[in-house]
Formats: sequence, C-alpha cells, structure tokens
Amino acid sequence: MENVLGKARGRFHVELLFVLIITMMGGGVLGRFVVEKNSILVISPDSIKGKKDGAIGNFGVPEYGGTMIGTVVYPDKGTFACTSFEELGVSFNHSASRPSPIILLVDRGECYFAMKAWNAQNGGAAAVLVADDREEPLITMDSPEESKAAADYLDKISIPSVLIEKSFGDDLKTTLAKGETVTIKLDWSESMPHPDERVEYELWTNSNDECGAKCDDQIEFVRNFKGHAQILEKNGFTQFKPHYITWFCPEAFILSKQCVSQCINRGRYCVPDPDQDLSEGYEGKDVVIENLRQLCVFRVANESNKPWVWWDYVTDFHIRCPMKDKKYNQDCAEGVIKSLGLPINKVQECMGDPQADAENPVLKAEQDAQVGQGSRGDVTILPTLVINNVQYRGKLERSAILKAVCAGFKETTEPLICLTGDIETNECLTNNGGCWQHTKANITACKDTFRGRVCECPLVSGVQFKGDGYSHCEATGAGRCRIENGDCWSETKNGDTFSACLESQLSGCQCPNGFRGDGHKCDDIDECQEGIACQCSDCTCKNKWGGFDCKCKGDLLYIAGQDTCIGRNASRFGWFLTLLILAGLVGIVVAGYVFYKYRLRSYMDSEIMAIMSQYMPLDNQSEVHQAPQQNSV
Repeated sequence: MENVLGKARGRFHVELLFVLIITMMGGGVLGRFVVEKNSILVISPDSIKGKKDGAIGNFGVPEYGGTMIGTVVYPDKGTFACTSFEELGVSFNHSASRPSPIILLVDRGECYFAMKAWNAQNGGAAAVLVADDREEPLITMDSPEESKAAADYLDKISIPSVLIEKSFGDDLKTTLAKGETVTIKLDWSESMPHPDERVEYELWTNSNDECGAKCDDQIEFVRNFKGHAQILEKNGFTQFKPHYITWFCPEAFILSKQCVSQCINRGRYCVPDPDQDLSEGYEGKDVVIENLRQLCVFRVANESNKPWVWWDYVTDFHIRCPMKDKKYNQDCAEGVIKSLGLPINKVQECMGDPQADAENPVLKAEQDAQVGQGSRGDVTILPTLVINNVQYRGKLERSAILKAVCAGFKETTEPLICLTGDIETNECLTNNGGCWQHTKANITACKDTFRGRVCECPLVSGVQFKGDGYSHCEATGAGRCRIENGDCWSETKNGDTFSACLESQLSGCQCPNGFRGDGHKCDDIDECQEGIACQCSDCTCKNKWGGFDCKCKGDLLYIAGQDTCIGRNASRFGWFLTLLILAGLVGIVVAGYVFYKYRLRSYMDSEIMAIMSQYMPLDNQSEVHQAPQQNSV
C-alpha cells in the first residue's frame, strides 16, 4: 500500500517508457536518488537527549527555513494512523493539559504514508513522525499513485511529515511508555541551502494538460506563483530556469509505433502519450515539440533580459491553447508568443527541425541536466522543484513554494515579498520581539525575517546605530545629534539650551561646561557653593543654571580672568600718575623702535656698499674715505 521514492518506479504508465527511463540513466542502472533530510533535536528527557535525522515527506508542507517545538504523543489506539482518529474518539488538539503543539508518532505500514498524515492532521496534530518498521537507511515518503480517493485529501495536507529510523522510534516509544514527557525540536533551517543574497531555482515541468490531477495542480501552481516569481526575477533576487524531462528511444525500437508517435529527431527525445492511448488524441511527440517551444521562449526572453516572460507564456498558453479544445498546436502557440512581443522567428530558429535525424542542442542540454549534480539527485519525476541545487519536498502550492524559495536567501536579506502576511513571522509585533527600541524616534532593532526575528541595530537617515541590538543601540558618526539629540541629555530653561551631544564627537555623551553627569543626565554645578568661582575678598557670588554671576562691592569692577575687583573712579593725581607712567612707557617704546630702525638701516647700507665695492669701482669712493677725517676736525 505504500509508495516510496527511491524504488524502481515511474509516474508514467506506458510500458516502453519504463525501459526508456532505465536506458536513459545509462548502462541499465537506475538514477541516483537523494533523500532530503531535516534535523530532529530531542530536548527532553536527558535519557534520550540528542540529535537525529529525519527524511522529509514528499507531500504536505515542510517548514523550510523554520523550526517547530512540540510534545511527542504515541496514540493508545490507531498507532498506524490508517483510521480517522475522530472515529476512534481521540484528539490531539491544544488544551490546558497540552499547551504545546502535538507531534504525533505513528507506525509504518497498512496504508499510504500520506493517509497517515491526513488522519494525524484531522486529529489536531501539528506534525507527524512515521517510525520505520525495518532497519534500513532513510527513504523518502511519497504520495500515493493518482486516484480519486487520494486526490480528495492529498492537496489538503498542510502539516509536515518526517520518516525516522526504527531505532529512534523504538527509543521514543519506550520513553513514552514510562510516562515521561518527550519534547523535540523539528528543524528545517538548514534543509535548504542559503549561501548568499540570490536564490537559483528550477522547475521541471511539462506542457501536457491532460494527465489528470497532477497536471491540474501544476497548471494552477504556475498561474498562482507567476506574480511572486516575476517580482523576484525582475528585482534580481532570483535566477529561475524551466526544465522539461525527455527520454530517448532505444535503437531497436526507433521505428516502432510507440517511438514514432512519442519521439522526435528519430527517437532521440520522447515523452509519454498524453492520454496513454496511441490510437487517438494528441501524441507524445506533440508534447515534446511544445516543451521545446517553451524552452525556446525562455531562451529568447532571457536574451532580451526579460526571462520572466516565460511565466506569462506558459500561463496564457494553458488558458488559450488547451488540449480539450483541440488548440494545443503551433498556430495557437505562436499567437501567444506574438501577443507577448517576442520574435517568433527567433523562437522557430531555436527549435530547429524536429524531423531531422540529428541532435537538438536545446533538448540534449535538458537530458544532460536531468543527471544529478553535486548534492542534487537525478530528476526522474514531474513536477520537480530544485532550489539552490536541492530538490524540494512537499506539495506544489504557492505559499509552500514561496516559503521554500525564501528559505534559500541568506538570513536578513529576504526581499519584502518573503514577508507577506501569509508567511511573515510577525514576531516584532509582540513586545518588539524582545529587541531594543527607541520609542520617541520610532526606531527599532527588530527585523522580521523568514526564519524568525533578528535583533540588529538599524541604519536610519544615514546614521548608523551600533550595539548588541537587544538591550542597547547608540547612534554613531556624523549627524547623530539630529536623531533625538544622539540620545544624550538636553534641556532648555529661561531661553537657554544646553546639550550633552557634541557634533565634534562621533559617539558618546559629555555634559557641557557648568554641568556634571554621565551625559545622559546632567546636573547644574553650584560653582559658588563649591568655591570654584568668585574667590576675591570683595566678590559676591550668585549661582545660575549653567553658570554663575560675580559682583564686586561698591563701585568696584570685577575682572573675571584675574578673579579680582578694581575701582571704577580714581583721584586726579592717580589718573595723572597713571597717564604719566603710560606716556613714559609709550615714549620708551617709540624711541627704541626709532633707534632700532636707524641702526638696522645703517648696518644694512654699509654691508651693501661693502659687497658692491668688491665688484665695481665707485665714483665717490675717495669721498667716502675722506668723510670721517673731515668730521674728526
């Protein structure tokens, strides 16, 4: 009853293609399948505390980028979870006795994995752990083959499902049987690589629209996700590329009816017949040609720096050219291409000749890309989403895929589209997420990210705040005083304003002259009481906010620099004496200046004459020598 990926199986039921899948993988060996995992941390009790791995189920909604802490419950009835818990009278909803989410532990066997998850979800469980019943490496739990019964509940599963090893399951059951409470943390934060600020992802899809519920879900996903994908692509946040699976026909079967109707380029590129009836309706080769056209639409759009147009083409093509209306053809497709403003001739040139007995470079590249690279396994089923070279597990649904893509961004670099209401954590709305906040300036260090909130000091109006983000952030650098005065003390009294924020300082607060404190609180200094002002004997001191006033007794004048008092009115004799002294001082200065200037000029003249006499005769040289003799008589 179970359906497990990693076993030899395919999604298509044409017998020839089972052979083609094996042949395509090379040498008759099945392709490499990679089991995508998440981490399971046992928080309590100590006896089984530790970290384990779980295999992410290929249905439901894994919490990519997030975590879930809950209490493990192993049901007394319905341990296989193959029967509705409502019929068994069991509920796992939140209650006073169960305040934390319930993570239901169930046994493998007796029904599909997806059915177990559906019953657990309806019973109120937040997640389900399926304990393996055999000792083996972890496998990926897949959804059941398409059926009306499965289609009724598969798309409605919204909780994550994880397969755990038998030994781990046994430990959990033994501990729970003792009456101990088991608390675990399911962690998907590292299940999706997030190395940088751009996410690269691929969608392996198909243009066929007559394959039942799978095709319907795929078409609906493309239509619903288109807006998100285009916003991400237009702003350079992502690099998207579509892919299409094809197989080749073995040489011995090239001329068979199966290969002729389902392949192009002489059996090199094949897909199954859309309705699995080779005698009527559209053929597999029609699908291959449209797949090729869609690949070329992407290539031409990408060359025009508009790769997001692919989403418009695929959406419009399914609406305008469905198989049920017999419009799944070249004319209709080219009408869509023309409406999107793409050059039809370039698309045709890219497609080449489907009838040629030669390789098609576009489809050959697709077959090469199907083989796993690095940590990514081979692509053998449709649809498959690959994000940052890791295959996505879970249902193909808009919000689930957006959550997975957003998990691929480096933390705190997610674009705004990743913080829309349906997936935003909104932790900053409650108590500011426990981060620092400046209520007056409406500034916070709390940032909601896809993985939860982070506390990081912000950059506001060109001013960087620095600190731990949790309890402290401080404005630094030029302009910091513009934002709430740099969070320093400031006060105004009687028209005078003093501030402890100095523009000359890049950080910190310092009380101005006349105040004392730590810069966040400054108190006026009473200079008079502390004896640091007006110390002269004739002075009287009066303190004022931010300073002081000194006055002298009587008519005396206070000289601040000397901290002394001098008289305003002096006697005439005193003034005469003062003027006489000043005049004498001025005379001495003037006489000194004149004497200094004369001596300096005479000295310079004699020096110049001496220098000149060495190079030329002077007409009045004799007069120069006789002058002293005449003056000596």
